[in-house]
Amino acid sequence: MLKTVTGQAAGLTKDQRNAFVAAYLGWAMDAFDYFLVVLVYSEIADDFHVSLTDMAFLTTATLVMRPVGALLFGMWADRRGRRLPLMVDVVFYSIVGFACAFAPDYTVLLVLRLLYGIGMGGEWGLGAALAMEKIPAERRGFWSGLLQSGYSLGYLLAAVAFFLIEPVFGWRGLFAFSLLPALVALWVRSKVEESEVWEKSVRLNRTPAHQVFKNPAVLRRFVYLVALMTAFNWMSHGTQDIYPTFVKKGLDLSANTAIAIAVVYNIGAMIGGVLLGAYSERLGRRRTIMIAAAAGLVVVPFFVLSTTVGWLMLSSFLMQVCVQGAWGVIPAHLTEMSPDAVRGFYPGVTYQLGNLIAALNLPIQEALAERHGYPSAMAWTIVPTLAVVIVLSAVGKEAKGVRFGGDGAAAPSGAATGTVPS
Repeated sequence: MLKTVTGQAAGLTKDQRNAFVAAYLGWAMDAFDYFLVVLVYSEIADDFHVSLTDMAFLTTATLVMRPVGALLFGMWADRRGRRLPLMVDVVFYSIVGFACAFAPDYTVLLVLRLLYGIGMGGEWGLGAALAMEKIPAERRGFWSGLLQSGYSLGYLLAAVAFFLIEPVFGWRGLFAFSLLPALVALWVRSKVEESEVWEKSVRLNRTPAHQVFKNPAVLRRFVYLVALMTAFNWMSHGTQDIYPTFVKKGLDLSANTAIAIAVVYNIGAMIGGVLLGAYSERLGRRRTIMIAAAAGLVVVPFFVLSTTVGWLMLSSFLMQVCVQGAWGVIPAHLTEMSPDAVRGFYPGVTYQLGNLIAALNLPIQEALAERHGYPSAMAWTIVPTLAVVIVLSAVGKEAKGVRFGGDGAAAPSGAATGTVPS
C-alpha cells in the first residue's frame, strides 16, 4: 500500500508541484468558507431569528450558483488559459466571503452566499484542469486524491477556526478570515506557469464549445457525468452538511464535541481520498468508486445510530474514508473524460450541475429530521445515494491514463478509454 502511494507521489517538477499546490490551496480555502456556514448555521439562525430549515437554504444558495461560476470561469479558461481566471476567481470569492462577516440580516447573507457560489463553482474546475494537465498520466490517481482532500482540509481548518475564533469573535469573526484565499491568488501569479496542454490545444484546435458538443459521444458523456456528479454530491453533502447539527441538536452534545468529531472524520476523509485515489491507478477509476460506496453501505447503520462520542467518531471517520475515498478519484476521472478543447469548463460544469440538482439535500434532510428524527433522515437519504453511485459507476466507462493534448475534440473513444453508453 505504502509503495503504491509513494511511487506515484515522487518525481514532479517544480512547475508541476507549484501548480498542484496552487490548486490544492485554492480548493481548501474554498471549502473552508463553505463549511463555516455548515458549522455555525444554527448560531446564525438564533441571531437572525429564522428556522434551521430556512438557514439550510444558505448552503442551497451556494450550491445553486456553482454551475454559473463553473460555466463563466471555465469558458474564460478555455479561451485565455487557466492561470488568470483562477486568480480572479479566488480573489472574487475571498472578498465575498469576507463581506459575509458584516451581513446585517438573513436576506443580505443569502445574497452574499449566492455570489459566493459563483466563485466556488469556478475554482474546482480550473484548479483540477490546471493540476491534472500538468501531472504525469500514470500518477494522476494519487494527486487526484490529494487534490480532492483539499476539500476536507478546508473543512478541518474551518473546524479548528471554530474552536479558536468563534468563542471570542462569534460567527462573524470566522467569516472575516475569508480574505486568506487572496494570498493564494498572489502565490499563483508569482509561481505557476500556464498549462502547456492548453497552449498546445489552442495551437492545434480552436474549435468552439458548441461545435465540440455536436459530437453525440461528447454530449452523452456530459449527461452521464452530470448524473454521476448528482449522486456524488448527494453522497458527500448527505453525510457531512447535517452531521454537526445532528450531533448538537439531535444528540444534545456540545458544539465543541461536534467540532472535535468533525476534525476526526475529516482526517478520515483525507486518508481515504489519498489512498483510494492512488489505488485507482491499479484498480481503475470506476471499480475503486464502487468498492468505496459499497463499504459505505456497510458503515451506514453505525453512522446513523451511534450515540456515544467514541462511536460517533469511529463511524463518521469510516464513513468519510469511504465517501471521500470515492471522491478522491473524481478530479482525475472527470478531467480524463473531458475533451481537450473544453477541459476548462467541462469537468467543473458537470460537477456543479450535479451540485445544483443535489442542492436541496440539506433542507430535505432537515425537514425529514423535524418529522422523523436525524437517524431516519440520514439513512433515508444516504442509503439510496450510495446504491445509485454504485449503479452509475458500474454502467459507465473511464479514460484512465489518457494523454491530454490530442486533437482537442474528445477523449479517445472505446470501452477502455471513455465512451459512455448511448
